[in-house]
Amino acid sequence: MYTIISGTNRADSNTIKVAEQYQQLLHEKGINPTFLSLENLNVLERSNDFEKIENEKLIPAQKFIFVSPEYNGSIPGVLKAMFDISDIEKCWAGKKALLTGVSTGRAGNLRGMDHLTSILHYLKVNVHHNKLPISVVNKLFDESGVIIDKATLKSINTQLDEFISF
Repeated sequence: MYTIISGTNRADSNTIKVAEQYQQLLHEKGINPTFLSLENLNVLERSNDFEKIENEKLIPAQKFIFVSPEYNGSIPGVLKAMFDISDIEKCWAGKKALLTGVSTGRAGNLRGMDHLTSILHYLKVNVHHNKLPISVVNKLFDESGVIIDKATLKSINTQLDEFISF
């Protein structure tokens, strides 16, 4: 099972648009992933709501796709806090991850993906080598919020094909 995680709690973000596109592309490849948006997620303490997310989306998943924006040269605090309140052994250990960074700047959250890789390695997650930085993400969408840039779509599809066989 695959779970896509939109790594920000910011409403109507570019991150969720990219994550939704990953979901659509996986559907086209015959894979039906679960989807986790961190919008409105309380990460200050473990709760019944969070345990439901663990049981339905994190624990059953064997592969994760993280789409994470750049926040101050790293990842959003809500994403890090989600790891901190989760059951590490059940949710993360021994599983696989694919990383995509998004930014409106020119680096596509390269540093953030490095930080996320370090966190995931600590959690005993195997991170796929093809980490995709998507720069100037705000210029890649059509008016309905779908990526139309052919080079970006080709890179995403290559990344997904590699991850499926990973």
